[in-house]
Amino acid sequence: MLEWLNRIPRPLVLFGGLILVGAVGLLDYLTGYEISFSIFYIIPIILVTWTISRRAGVALALLGAVTWYLVEYLGGRPYSNPVIPYWNALVRLSFFLIIAFSLAALRELWRKEKDLSRVDFLTGIANSKAFYESAEQEIERSSRYRRPLSLAYLDCDNFKEINDRLGHQSGDNLLRKVADIIKTQLRSTDIGARLGGDEFAVLLPETGEAAAQEVVARLKDKLSEGMQRRGWPVTFSVGLVTFADPPASVDEMVSRADTLMYAAKKNGKDQIKKEAIG
Repeated sequence: MLEWLNRIPRPLVLFGGLILVGAVGLLDYLTGYEISFSIFYIIPIILVTWTISRRAGVALALLGAVTWYLVEYLGGRPYSNPVIPYWNALVRLSFFLIIAFSLAALRELWRKEKDLSRVDFLTGIANSKAFYESAEQEIERSSRYRRPLSLAYLDCDNFKEINDRLGHQSGDNLLRKVADIIKTQLRSTDIGARLGGDEFAVLLPETGEAAAQEVVARLKDKLSEGMQRRGWPVTFSVGLVTFADPPASVDEMVSRADTLMYAAKKNGKDQIKKEAIG
């Protein structure tokens, strides 16, 4: 439900919120002051705050409070003191503002949790969940615009030796270094992720065979340099697949690149095995 709300265009949500406030105010006026419509003023505030921003929610809160005041004023509701309508309007506005600010804070927490769920806890790079979500979007985009798509699947050769000889802390530091190098070497449109263990993936949108080979070769060189500087006897076996026509699924794309990576390992490690499809 939350994801669905976030996909609705913001102008449409704002317009819908304004219409809802007006509709609630009209119904409130037509039914008279004996029937309460207070809860219905909250709905557009919630929708707009969650989907757009706190500022938009505050604007709807103000509009809701003013509308409610006008409904009671035009409806001729009697009061024992002329100050009471203004006091009530202020209290309602405060109530609406509390809802808007609280929901905006909750929305921010939800977004942070969502972001954390897509990040690998050890390396700070995207995790497999984030990778698969992004890869699905890129496959759709590749299909729509008929653009090539490349994927590199990297495995750290001799990683087990690092864990066994130097300890798991050194192994963790190595993985962090690999992730850091991947992040610094990729373009803003590329997607680097740790898929698990010592295996990483690099998705290269709108990248043909020649350009992908150049990017991955440069990345592999930088990774090797980083390992040598720290005295880690680790090299990299890479499977690189380029699709001129988009694959049917992310699993197919990953499987192709994974097969190439294992072929590189069986052929002596520390090399790139590549394939162009379509």
